[in-house]
Amino acid sequence: MDFNDHIVLWNHATVEVIDIRKASFTYGQPPLKYRLPASTYLYIVRGSASVLIDDYPYEINGASVFHGGKGAIIKLLQTQEILDYFLIMYRSTLTLPTRRNLTARLERSKPFSGTYHFIPVHPLPLYEILDQMYGDWQTRRALEHLHVKALFYQWVHELLHQMQGQENHPLRADVLDQAVRYMHASYSRPFTLDTLAGTLGTSPRTLSRLFRMRLQTSPAQYLVQIRMDKARELLLGTESTLHEIAAAVGYPDAYSFGKMFKKHFGSPPVRYKNSVQAASPWQEMPSVLSANDIAREGTLRYIDDDNHYQYTLEGASSMSRTAKPSLMLTLLLCFTIVLSACSSGNTGSNSAGNASPSPASSPAATSLATPSPDHTAAEAQTRTIATVKGDIEVPADPQRVVVLYLLGDVLALGIMPVGVSSVNEGAAFENELKDVQKLGSWFEASPEAVLSLDPDLIIVPSEETYNALHDIAPTVLVPYEKMTTAERVSFIGHTLNKENQATTLLNDFNSKVENSKQKLQEAGILDSTISIMEGGEDRSMLVIMSKQYGRGSQVLYEYLGMKAPEKIQQKIDSKTDVGGEPVSFEVIADYSGEYIFRSAYDGMTDLTGDPLWNSIPAVKEGRLMNIDFGLSYYNDIYSLNAQLDYIVNALLAAPRVKK
Repeated sequence: MDFNDHIVLWNHATVEVIDIRKASFTYGQPPLKYRLPASTYLYIVRGSASVLIDDYPYEINGASVFHGGKGAIIKLLQTQEILDYFLIMYRSTLTLPTRRNLTARLERSKPFSGTYHFIPVHPLPLYEILDQMYGDWQTRRALEHLHVKALFYQWVHELLHQMQGQENHPLRADVLDQAVRYMHASYSRPFTLDTLAGTLGTSPRTLSRLFRMRLQTSPAQYLVQIRMDKARELLLGTESTLHEIAAAVGYPDAYSFGKMFKKHFGSPPVRYKNSVQAASPWQEMPSVLSANDIAREGTLRYIDDDNHYQYTLEGASSMSRTAKPSLMLTLLLCFTIVLSACSSGNTGSNSAGNASPSPASSPAATSLATPSPDHTAAEAQTRTIATVKGDIEVPADPQRVVVLYLLGDVLALGIMPVGVSSVNEGAAFENELKDVQKLGSWFEASPEAVLSLDPDLIIVPSEETYNALHDIAPTVLVPYEKMTTAERVSFIGHTLNKENQATTLLNDFNSKVENSKQKLQEAGILDSTISIMEGGEDRSMLVIMSKQYGRGSQVLYEYLGMKAPEKIQQKIDSKTDVGGEPVSFEVIADYSGEYIFRSAYDGMTDLTGDPLWNSIPAVKEGRLMNIDFGLSYYNDIYSLNAQLDYIVNALLAAPRVKK
């Protein structure tokens, strides 16, 4: 690649951005095919996949850039995880006089129509510019689209700069160094550990381990430290409002910022500032001008795919550069800031979720004002529970619960959360949670997004999510993989102070299971064999060989006690925890029960014309039943109830086995 040609041609090109798209490609989806309507950059943010560009294969893992000209065909074939990507479509022209002089370069290098692939050493600068471009593009306003055009040139410059530099210095930069540099440069932008790790071509677990090994802290704590240091500098060195400081250091509102500041420094921002000034009245404060250069106006966006919480800083004035006011004016300003912050906190709490906060969680009581005796009494209404992380003090009556993955358990116990992880389409509780704030995938939620909801209790399913969120509010880790359903529901019921409801819920479910078994026994079905399958691509099926893999396996194999064909049952009884295994169509009949449930999703392979598949007795005789992937994905008590109803009704409605 002749970088000089590319640089010269880009310098003389007139560019029009046509469209910017952001999308994901997930495991199990059918291949995606794009015929490019214009010159296009495909920027892979994170994930791994097989890609064909004009039938030329590429294997990608992590951040990558592809370029294709108009008419080129891009195919995303398969991935083992979520693949997040952007498409930037543009049109370039060279004016006629210039074109005559550059024709040879244009034909030789084809910067706008050729195909090439590049793996950036420093993906974060590319991602940050592109994310801002996408946000501005979504506004559909002319001024922001002009900004997109400017940013696009900046993005191309960064890309060519890295490509040219990498040709001479191909060594990959230190991952931790890149992450630290990015945090110091972009602390005012909300981002997730998952996104940061993905763009660096590593995993959240690996990045967290590097921070702990070499810096003795976590990524979240390191980011908080940067933000709090900057916030303290702005608080003591300027007369900016808490709203302005919050926006400048990456928090969505003054209340969220105030809570974190109090947790970090021991007192709310205004009280902290007054105490410092009282202790050192003649102390020279940092220069207001030097603090101003880190304040950013504009839109801050959470970048998790499932969480598009936005906070726009409107009408915020720049930080004051005027002379220091008189003592009376200073006191008046401080009092005004207190009232403003309290008002902001209440507004944010009421809009973020369903119920208004209790007095114990009132922003005015916990952040910026001295608690009254009533508030103190309310705050005392807590309980201490034993968890795998030790004793934790939780609210006696939690009002603002954030829950990841274990959504149905919390919902079934009568609690409507204020924030949840993303919900699979077709899940049993999809409609009930449709208006609840989504925080991203359950294994990696944005701490900033969680903080903005002002939770008084957080329930998480993994060590990683606990480490990321436990500084925000009381956080309970539920080791669900090591618990039975009864143990998990009872523990969550105890956490929420809903022990009686949990007991009733379990008793009702067990009674329902017994009634269902009786119905199936009377119909002559209970002793039949059952298989659960998924897929069909590459002429193989994923056959479920566990009671705990979802897809209805727990209802069928554990609660109803139904058996699988011998080859599957051996794996289930051995408890090897294989989950599922791919089985080719040539031997699929040996794994097929008298009834088959197939996990169904949009785009799954159509097998209606496949002779081997249709030769299976259960398929041929109408005992093949689809169960929606979303419905059968979760194993919480809410979902198990819905799965039990669906499975029993489907079995009773299916043709009987001819004995």
